[in-house]
Amino acid sequence: MQAGRIASNAITCDHEGLGLGRLYYRKRSMLTNTSGIPPHLTKAELERYARDGFLVRTAVFTNSELPVLQEAVESAAQRALCLADEGKTYWLDNKRFVDIDSVINTMTVQFEHTPTSNTIRVIEPVHHLHPILEQLIDEKRITGPIRDILGCTRISVWTNKLNLKRPYEGSGFGWHQDSPYWIHNSPHVDLLPNVMVTLDDASIDNGCFQVIRGSHKNGLLPGTDDGSQLGGFFTDPACFDLACAVPMQVPAGSLVFFSPHSVHGSGPNQSPESRRALVLTYQPADFPMLKTGTIRNVPEIAMNAIGE
Repeated sequence: MQAGRIASNAITCDHEGLGLGRLYYRKRSMLTNTSGIPPHLTKAELERYARDGFLVRTAVFTNSELPVLQEAVESAAQRALCLADEGKTYWLDNKRFVDIDSVINTMTVQFEHTPTSNTIRVIEPVHHLHPILEQLIDEKRITGPIRDILGCTRISVWTNKLNLKRPYEGSGFGWHQDSPYWIHNSPHVDLLPNVMVTLDDASIDNGCFQVIRGSHKNGLLPGTDDGSQLGGFFTDPACFDLACAVPMQVPAGSLVFFSPHSVHGSGPNQSPESRRALVLTYQPADFPMLKTGTIRNVPEIAMNAIGE
């Protein structure tokens, strides 16, 4: 693979000498919290989350913070693409996956569905690929509400991923719950709340995230039985009502908190704009992460802002 370069703070991958590549960063600006968003949920917000299985806070990250986050995820994506050259490739339902077990971390990269595509669709986990993303894990605008949802002050990371829907190519995600993916790996699958950080304005045209309101109340639902390799991970359509689907058409910088039992999905990106999002999943403290097996606790006294 040729050396990749993105914008002014690019990563250059050099495979000579090191099998996993040498990766270089230039110094970049940090984020500063000027949003004024309270770090904890109100009683009304907690009630909405319990009722609907999701909660939205719009424009939590400011217009000055968003470019820093966007640049960080693009650099992380380029880094993952470099590392994928040395990973183990496999196919499920004609979709390409690469498992990477490196000195940096263990992660899985999913590519878009056309056989020749080299466009990344998902990276999981992703926080270790850039210091800004590592710091985002501890950001109190995220961890404060998560602590309220879990009802505990000590929390840790379960997993996180970067979803990339590139213009006109980004594929959709079928209706599914997260809990069936995790039930065999976690002793507390009910205690794995997610938060999506939107990095672009989200709309139906660019394949915004959608949630079936109230679907979390039924717990773990059966999957489809269509004979495919991944079919069992997609929720049986007889078990939820599409009329209850709520599209998350929110501005960039918003947060969508949602239950691991909430049925959710998205359509393809049919627009000329990207639809990028980070999904961070937490759990009570002192439990290992999904893919790495390491414990990543969140400090009890989180930073006031990223980079401070």
